[in-house]
Amino acid sequence: MMRRTAYLVPLLAIAAAAPPQTIPPARFGLSDGLRQGALVLGTAPAGTTRLTLDGAPVAVAPDGRFVIAFDRDAKPQALLAATLSDGTTQTATLAIAPGDWRIERLPTLRKIPVPSVEFAAKRAGELAQIVAARATGSDSEGWRERFIWPAQGRISGLFGAQRIYAGEPGSYHGGVDVAKPEGAEVVAPAAGVVTLAADPPFTLEGRLLILDHGHGVTSAFLHLSRIDVRVGERVRQGQKLGLVGRTGRATGPHLHWAMTWNGARIDPLLVAGPMP
Repeated sequence: MMRRTAYLVPLLAIAAAAPPQTIPPARFGLSDGLRQGALVLGTAPAGTTRLTLDGAPVAVAPDGRFVIAFDRDAKPQALLAATLSDGTTQTATLAIAPGDWRIERLPTLRKIPVPSVEFAAKRAGELAQIVAARATGSDSEGWRERFIWPAQGRISGLFGAQRIYAGEPGSYHGGVDVAKPEGAEVVAPAAGVVTLAADPPFTLEGRLLILDHGHGVTSAFLHLSRIDVRVGERVRQGQKLGLVGRTGRATGPHLHWAMTWNGARIDPLLVAGPMP
């Protein structure tokens, strides 16, 4: 009699992985304001060991708190996924509302010409420093705080504003401009660690200061006339950072405040709320 070959694997040895469980976004404890340019706080489900947004990792604090943000040009939907300690996954599909950006169309005006070779060569080094400063990271807890305005005054430039030159789009405005006289104080909108203090001034940004607020959140302050903190220094919310100026490419004294989260550009006005 022929012997039966033991090639059959017991059925229980191949246990199919449990499919991800889709849950309402509210189960992630997300704050209101899911829209382009927004910064949003949340609380991960109990037992979360890994959190991702559209596949990219999201830092989660020991108490389960986290922060995410949506770029000015973010897609209408994003997928938030939490892997739990029991091996299961919970997901939420987030509906991202469109931003209301100021678009100015100039059908008869051509876009500014390409910069010179000399400018481009110098600019590459400056951009490399900015990228490195934003990627440095820190253990700051400033991302948890209610952000304040680093300077108070008339808002002279809105985040996301863009000009269309003869059908060709120009770069959109990556921050909020606050018109202030030269020498006015600039303070930290939240606690952070200084990761860049550009002095001598950069070509476009002038004297540039970058703060890391932790969990991927950064603030940049452009065109300063003076910087009063140094790289590696920890600052508290409301601490003086420097003075408003017009260094770099600026037509007049003002503060340009820009924010990012893991590379996504976000609107400081949505973070700090209306100007007091």
